Amino acid sequence: MPTITKAKTPGLYVGIDKHRWWKEAVVYQIYPASFLDTNGDGWGDVPGITKKLDYLKDLGVDVIWVSPIYKSPQADMGYDIADYEDIDPIYGTLADVDNLIQEIKKRGMKLLMDLVVNHTSDQHSWFLSSRSSKSSPKRDWYIWKPPKYDSAGNRIPPNNWAMILGEANSAWTWDSTTQEYYLSLFTSEQPDLNWENPSVRTAVHNILRFWLDRGASGFRMDVINLISKVQSFPDAPVSVPTHTYQPGDKFYANGPRLHEYLREINREVLAKYDTLTVGEMPFVRDDDEILRVVGATSNSLNMIFAFDLDARDIGKIVNRLQRLMIERDGWNAVFCENHDQPRSVSRYTDDSDEWREYGAKLLCLMQTTLSGTLYVYQGEEIGMRNVPAEWMPEEYKDIESVNFWKKCNEMYPGNEEKLALARKILQKKARDNARTPVQWDASPHAGFTLPSSTSWMRVNDDYKTINAAAQLGNPSPTPGTLSVHAFWKRALVNRKNNKNVFVYGDFELLDPDHAQVVAYKRWGADEAFVTVLNFSRENVSWKGIGRFKVKKWVAGNYDESGLEKKEISESVTLRPWEGLLGLLE
Repeated sequence: MPTITKAKTPGLYVGIDKHRWWKEAVVYQIYPASFLDTNGDGWGDVPGITKKLDYLKDLGVDVIWVSPIYKSPQADMGYDIADYEDIDPIYGTLADVDNLIQEIKKRGMKLLMDLVVNHTSDQHSWFLSSRSSKSSPKRDWYIWKPPKYDSAGNRIPPNNWAMILGEANSAWTWDSTTQEYYLSLFTSEQPDLNWENPSVRTAVHNILRFWLDRGASGFRMDVINLISKVQSFPDAPVSVPTHTYQPGDKFYANGPRLHEYLREINREVLAKYDTLTVGEMPFVRDDDEILRVVGATSNSLNMIFAFDLDARDIGKIVNRLQRLMIERDGWNAVFCENHDQPRSVSRYTDDSDEWREYGAKLLCLMQTTLSGTLYVYQGEEIGMRNVPAEWMPEEYKDIESVNFWKKCNEMYPGNEEKLALARKILQKKARDNARTPVQWDASPHAGFTLPSSTSWMRVNDDYKTINAAAQLGNPSPTPGTLSVHAFWKRALVNRKNNKNVFVYGDFELLDPDHAQVVAYKRWGADEAFVTVLNFSRENVSWKGIGRFKVKKWVAGNYDESGLEKKEISESVTLRPWEGLLGLLE
């Protein structure tokens, strides 16, 4: 019989048998193009990842998640895969990956591969065969439809769905060879696979086995909830009247056979290995839908990424996800950054020179004290921020950014006011913000590539002051303070040392209606902590602490030399972007 501990929430029980390595893991995401280039071609590569394994191990990383490194034409930075069982030459070779896996295992770490199977590249051999003829054996491996015609006899796509990465365009691409459209939800270079075809599903299962047998320990599954579409392919309701094509996620996200397909993957492959699986699931807004995937008895995935963290309501959203998983036996993925979002210190706090370090450490304190598997994105551990506002649009490389800027110029030619606003939106929201090269040191190109090389993407201008070498060389810049890197490193140790509280413990949001302070209590069978976070540029006196007896403050993102003397009474005064962690009596 497993030992059962009664938690302090009525009706909630935590069993030792629910402890899993992947729940306690710290996962570090690497965007390989921007991580480290070792051969001077300006692109990061697999040997570059291997070279930094000791750095990652020292930080406290358990699992390395590598964004796609498969053979690809790079229309969407590797998310358009031409061969799932080979590596793109810009990143290296299969031998390089085998060596990486071997070195990862030597350090007691694991590798998480990025699985992209909603679509392939249009250069994949499957699609080349599929589009070659309507009689091709692989014709129905993709989603083909004949054209429709309007009242004037003009050819039009099969329905009005808009492309996800180019909302002004149709999600259907015309193929002149076979005179039909194929579904391409992201770009025309990324045709969607037809998961209704059992042969497609078998081929996907074989891909998983290929990498698991090679030594991978799991998968991050790209847009995995889009693999099942409503087979009548109806028109989407008009929600953007100014556009010809409309968001169709109602008919292709969380489709009718999604859970059948996920359970099949689990039954046929994953259940036979000890894996970590996390699904990227956009357009998910329903708690029941989330639990159907990540519930303990769902037999699908371990966890998903929930993308609804809003800077205006962080506390309530964190509370919803924490309580949902605790009460209904699911599991969270805890993160603030990834390759598809702007930098968290810019998005949720103030990234100015005055406040950036406090904001970066505030977010670290929050993430490392929440329940779930923790994901850290490359550069987050040193407080990297968005690109400068002065950068011209030509510096942006992501296809979504390129399409956005092109559309704005087509809609507002010569309108400087509108185009200036578009530039501001790019600087705040573009995925490129997370894709600038990692800032390793103060040398040319931030040490990402050779001084004589040209980086595939411009390095953020602040690299001479914000870089890993500076923080590693001076982990305590002034007495009582820690660099962002040193703060992360200590916080990860603290999380692991107190996993029964921060990983498996209970959660209560305190003062949920407070406009500036996010505070919560975490506790296990033997200990309890309170985390208090000021998400504002103002000094705030928070009275909610009065209901607790704080034994001592154990961490803070300001000068900690006077932390133990910080007054503990009916209220606590928080400086701008200040975060505190207290041990309760």
